[in-house]
Amino acid sequence: MKLEEVKKYIRDIPDFPKKGIIFRDITPLLNNPVVFKFVVDTLADYFKHKNVQKVLSIEARGFIFGSTVAYKLNCGFVPVRKKGKLPYKTISIEYELEYGKDVLEIHQDAISQRENVVIIDDVL
Repeated sequence: MKLEEVKKYIRDIPDFPKKGIIFRDITPLLNNPVVFKFVVDTLADYFKHKNVQKVLSIEARGFIFGSTVAYKLNCGFVPVRKKGKLPYKTISIEYELEYGKDVLEIHQDAISQRENVVIIDDVL
């Protein structure tokens, strides 16, 4: 399989969640075990010699890829959540969306400055 073929398993949904936005629906990709495995293996292979210590992933669909890649790399997984979803002390950052602003958080002790971290999301 080639990366170009993966695009066949991602649906474009116009005007979702709001008018003017094109939502990339990855459920067909996730529903196909061969394609899903190919994507996870390709990501893990890319990072396997990069000394990754933690994988950060943004909720919710990013967790699907990030946690599986972290597992394959035998490294830690850090969930990045929307404001107010984590139970411990957090570090926050505000960012802009096509349709507004939002805030993401991680636990303040989730990563250190010296750790080699990769960010995996379904949209990035």
